[in-house]
Amino acid sequence: MTAETIRRNNIIGALCALASMVCFSFNDMGIKFLSDDYALHQVVFYRSLVGMTFFLCFVMPFSGGLSLIRTRRLQAHLLRGSLVVCANMCLFLGLAALPIADAIAIFFVSPMAIAVMSVLILGETVGPRRWVAIAIGFAGVLVIVQPGTSAFQVASLLPALSAVLYGSMHMITRRIRETESAATMAFYILATFIIASAAFGLVLGDGRYAASAHPSLAFLLRAWQPLAPEDIAIIVMLGVTGVTGSILVSQAYRLSEAAFAAPFEYVAMPLAIFWGVTVFGTWPQPNAWAGIALIVLSGLYLLWRDTNAGTPPPPPQPRR
Repeated sequence: MTAETIRRNNIIGALCALASMVCFSFNDMGIKFLSDDYALHQVVFYRSLVGMTFFLCFVMPFSGGLSLIRTRRLQAHLLRGSLVVCANMCLFLGLAALPIADAIAIFFVSPMAIAVMSVLILGETVGPRRWVAIAIGFAGVLVIVQPGTSAFQVASLLPALSAVLYGSMHMITRRIRETESAATMAFYILATFIIASAAFGLVLGDGRYAASAHPSLAFLLRAWQPLAPEDIAIIVMLGVTGVTGSILVSQAYRLSEAAFAAPFEYVAMPLAIFWGVTVFGTWPQPNAWAGIALIVLSGLYLLWRDTNAGTPPPPPQPRR
């Protein structure tokens, strides 16, 4: 491969990474926008149906057809899908109660969580400088969350838990990625979303437990409602951007060097701030700005260290 080809692929990969973050940002904004009117499991169910339809019509025919469903790792797929469902639930419940920029910033602790779990679970080595960067990233979370103060919200722990669950999913992905394609993994995640959200709907969908005024609990326990005509377009947007974002981020790391593409994911932070200001009328507080800076700098430093060590950072797993 010539230097010109590598350069061109890096540029295309970076554009794909940027576009994927735009898709995921639209997803986060849309979920938060609907969180005052619908139940979380209802939104996820309809979003997943749209996503599966889009996948079957526009992805599966070009990814091996029905053969991509065949797998010898069904248990791993189900466990991986369950972790993604739980991670999404935690992130979306956090979005319902928190400013969108705060929730996404806390979620960006996931590279640090993955680094810690790679040591605990996979026995990999992390040097002292990377441990310092990990500590700084977690400190950024504490600056935003402010535990022990009157500003502390339990809901702020949800995006952090989501990051840990995504890190756990990443560990499973690293064990099965040699035998399972990205399309196969995407199919089973969508299928798990549909099954799990339908099950939640059967148990909670009548609103029998909907008595809490807390935004996160209300979002979780609210009864299913008929979709307003103007909200159908948002549901379709959620399904299409979720699948498209997953495809684009996979394409980014297929074409580009991981160390080149990964920093472009941090465009999600200014996008979250943009949605917060323009759609929800919220600016990050001074402590949130400081925490965001610590988390982003820590993540970028970890990427830089991996590049200098000659070990490319692992491709991120789709969030949807």
